[in-house]
Amino acid sequence: MTKPTPFKVGEAYDTFADLLDHLMGVNLHHGYWADDTSDESFDVATTRLTDKLAGLLTIRPGDRLLDIGCGVGEPAIRLASAHDIEGVGISIAPGQVERANDRAAAAGLADRLSFQFADAMDLPFPDESFDLVWALESLHHMPDRWQVVREAARVLRPGGRMAIGDFSLRSVDGKPADASSCDLVRMGALKLLEVDDYQSNLRAAGLVPEAAEDVSDRTRPSWGKAAERFEAARELAEQHIGAEQFEVTLSRFRQFSAELQFEVTLSRFRQFSAEPSVGYVLLTARKPD
Repeated sequence: MTKPTPFKVGEAYDTFADLLDHLMGVNLHHGYWADDTSDESFDVATTRLTDKLAGLLTIRPGDRLLDIGCGVGEPAIRLASAHDIEGVGISIAPGQVERANDRAAAAGLADRLSFQFADAMDLPFPDESFDLVWALESLHHMPDRWQVVREAARVLRPGGRMAIGDFSLRSVDGKPADASSCDLVRMGALKLLEVDDYQSNLRAAGLVPEAAEDVSDRTRPSWGKAAERFEAARELAEQHIGAEQFEVTLSRFRQFSAELQFEVTLSRFRQFSAEPSVGYVLLTARKPD
C-alpha cells in the first residue's frame, strides 16, 4: 500500500467533511480522556488535548503562530482567543481553509488570524517569521515529516518554539516496541517512531528538544470511541446529510484508497485501540537564540 499524496489527503478531508464534523466535532484530532469509560464529548476531550499541548509552551501576547495542518481552525482560534496572539493556519484542503476563515471571522478574529492553502513541505513564508509553529496530529500525513520540521525550523525566529502532537512507537512492560500487527503500520502507510528517534531528528533540523510527554493512556480511548461512532456512522450520517449524500460521500472516500472501505476502517480503529505499542506523544522544541 502506498501512502496517499498530501493533496489526496486534503481532497479526502474536504469530501468527507460533513461526516467528520458529525463524528468528531471541530478539532479533528484525538482527545485527552479521563478514562476509557468517560462519556465526555469529542469536543471536550479534543479541546483538552489542545490545552495540554499549549500548556507545554510559553505563549506571550503578540506572538505569531503558524498552525501546520489547521483543519477547520479550532486549535488556532482557541490559542488566539486565549493568549491574544496572531497567526496563520495552513491546509492542503481548500474547503477546510474556507471554513476556518469563516469560523475565525465569526469569532471576531479575522484581523489577526487567517488561513490559507499551502504545502507544509514548502512553506510560503520568509525565514524567521513566526514565534510558534504548531503541528497537532498533522505530521503523520506528510510524505517526509522531517522536511516539514526543517521548514518549521526555517520559519521560526530565534528562541521560537515548535509544538507537536503525533502518534509514536513505544515499548510496553520492557518488551521491544512493535506495532507491525496493525495493518497501516505493517504496510508502511503509517510510520511510527520512538520518542528518542523523534528527538534526534528534531536536533538534526537545528532545534533543541524540550518537553516530551507520553499521553498514550489518555489518548488511547479515542480509537475505541471513534470505532463506536464509525460503526454507527451510516445511520447517523443519513440523519445528518441524507442517505443519498452519504452514499456519494462514502463512494468518493473509497476512491482515494481502495483499502479504506467501511469495514476495513472500523477494523483498523480497533487494531490501534488494542495495540499498546501504538502511542501518542506531545513534544516541544526550541530554536536556539
